[in-house]
Amino acid sequence: MPFVIGIDVGGTFTDLVAIDETGNTVFAKSPSTPQDQSVGVLNGLDELARRLGVARKDMLAQTARIVHGATVATNALLERKGARVALLTTEGHRDVLEMREGLKGNRYDLRTPPPEPLVPRQLRLGVRERLRADGTVQTPLDDASLAQAIETARQSGAAAVAICYLHAYRNPAHEIATEERLRRALPNVFITRSSDVLPQIKEFERVSTTVVNAYVGPAVHRYLTSLSTRLGEAGLRGSLFVILSHGGMAPLEEAARLAAATVLSGPAGGVAGARRCATLLGVPDLIPFDMGGTSTDISLIAGGEASLSAERGLAGERIALRSLDIASIGAGGGSIARADASGTFEVGPESAGAVPGPACYGNSGRFATVTDANLLLGYLDADSFLGGTRKLDRAAAEAAADRVAATLKLSREETAAGIYRLINLKMADGIRLMTLRRGVDPRRFALLSFGGAAGLHAVEVARELEIPRVIVPTVASVLSAWGMLATDLRYELSRTHIGDGAIVDDAAMRAVFGELETRAMARLRTWFDGPARIERSAEMRYGEQIFEIDVPLTTLDWEAPNLIGRIHEEFHRRHEELYTYASRDQEVVFVNARAAAVGSVQASEPAPRRTDNTLPQPNMAAQPKTTRPAWFGGWRDAAVYDIASLTPGTTLTGPAILEAETTTVIAGDGDEVSVNRQGWLDIRLSRR
Repeated sequence: MPFVIGIDVGGTFTDLVAIDETGNTVFAKSPSTPQDQSVGVLNGLDELARRLGVARKDMLAQTARIVHGATVATNALLERKGARVALLTTEGHRDVLEMREGLKGNRYDLRTPPPEPLVPRQLRLGVRERLRADGTVQTPLDDASLAQAIETARQSGAAAVAICYLHAYRNPAHEIATEERLRRALPNVFITRSSDVLPQIKEFERVSTTVVNAYVGPAVHRYLTSLSTRLGEAGLRGSLFVILSHGGMAPLEEAARLAAATVLSGPAGGVAGARRCATLLGVPDLIPFDMGGTSTDISLIAGGEASLSAERGLAGERIALRSLDIASIGAGGGSIARADASGTFEVGPESAGAVPGPACYGNSGRFATVTDANLLLGYLDADSFLGGTRKLDRAAAEAAADRVAATLKLSREETAAGIYRLINLKMADGIRLMTLRRGVDPRRFALLSFGGAAGLHAVEVARELEIPRVIVPTVASVLSAWGMLATDLRYELSRTHIGDGAIVDDAAMRAVFGELETRAMARLRTWFDGPARIERSAEMRYGEQIFEIDVPLTTLDWEAPNLIGRIHEEFHRRHEELYTYASRDQEVVFVNARAAAVGSVQASEPAPRRTDNTLPQPNMAAQPKTTRPAWFGGWRDAAVYDIASLTPGTTLTGPAILEAETTTVIAGDGDEVSVNRQGWLDIRLSRR
């Protein structure tokens, strides 16, 4: 089975990458189909097979595995189109979901309405039961109360039920008994419990995450079941995996069980790809910059590693499962430009999406978008978009831009340049959020540009932040799908131990992690029989703090003496990395232990651009294929290059437009572009 295939479903396009056993890489794009994402996936597989010169059935029969990044859960949350959910919780605690943590996003805005809970109050059902904080039973589970709650859920027509009892992370017995009763009474309803989803302290985080899992679970389960069936009918004999928000992949049944862990599935593939790029390039510090049609995802690779966080959320909903630390902003090729009578000019976050798309797509879209601006500024060629398979309608783009220009009393060119400038500033602010606000200087990083639209903006975004270097892989437009093929299988378990007097020595600490490791590895072995490893971490804080930080413990010698002291020192060091100080004289509180069993899947090596693996004579001047007028502060005749024809060692100087079938890269005036061993573009920015 020579092929492995990565599939990333985006808001506008579905990206596919196939790599064979020699490292040869073929990729394709297909329009996404939001009404049924599997249609776009199957259409994309048709195109991928065409490019490989084989029938789709034969390609799938020779495929060892498919790794899929899905946006079903993401879209359900963003669009509020998830399942009708009933929540069973401890009597007297049904309003935790609405009270949240007692805070709002902008606490100084008195007019901000409270967030609308995913579960209405009439479906938040109290059940008479109570566990103490140590897990012992104070009030047994009351059968009559539970029966009444189940009947109410049945009559409501709820498609999913979330179970979250107080202190169930200590003792899941009541939740397990409730789940068993529900499965007998409501066999066709999606059921999830907090002690299975997030067995950790903190009531709001636990109930919110469990409710999100119930809200998106039915849609994710339906989609994955349908996709698996359709791929099997199409000839797939290999394995189908889904990439989760923490950057590891899991089989379908695990992704369906833990549907909330798929909300950052697609962006996680981009970070995995960026981490792989850091290894291949020998550049450990990168800012992955993934700009697609709807949004831009920004993260950080420091020392070759991406950080994980349990502090993320989406669409105002708290999801306390660990995920890669990714900032998503509403800025993409489809971002809509608007102007009002007062002269206020905005770009995004609203997007034209895949349908109708930018005005220039010719699908009756009327709003001016970033893609329309790029066409009008000469950066895109109307006749060669997507390798010439889709012609762009310049007249439609002009009409859309003219409507904005008339409101602003600007020329068409000034309006297009303003759209380009505003979206660049917005994305630069997103990078500041991930770097400067965390005490990280972006100038010591290189910007890794990927996503279909990123190459058009990356250089100017980097210039805004004084980042000196931009790297554009040959697989830039599909790097998220490519990165999924470099991910490992991963299964995580955590357990709360705050206030646990049993952890008094090194042996007790080893026992706590040993139990988690045994359970995690046993679960992984039901999926995978290859090489595997254990990664350990803990969530810890100082005694007077209320929020924990994640502390990696994988590098510690687990058998060396003074284990607890060394864990505390790792916490102090990590706290100092994050916040510039450590208080070694303060009490350290150990809150959650976590173990991840990781199954190592061999990543396919990309084939070199030259079979002799040597570089040609360096500084070979590239020859442009043509020139065309483009906007570089004014109209200039810019050289246009074919990226596929640029061999390693080739150099050129901007202003320049570099075109590939699925992406375009803009180099500014005086920027130096070279082609590295992999055939990737390495751009050194000029100082202006």
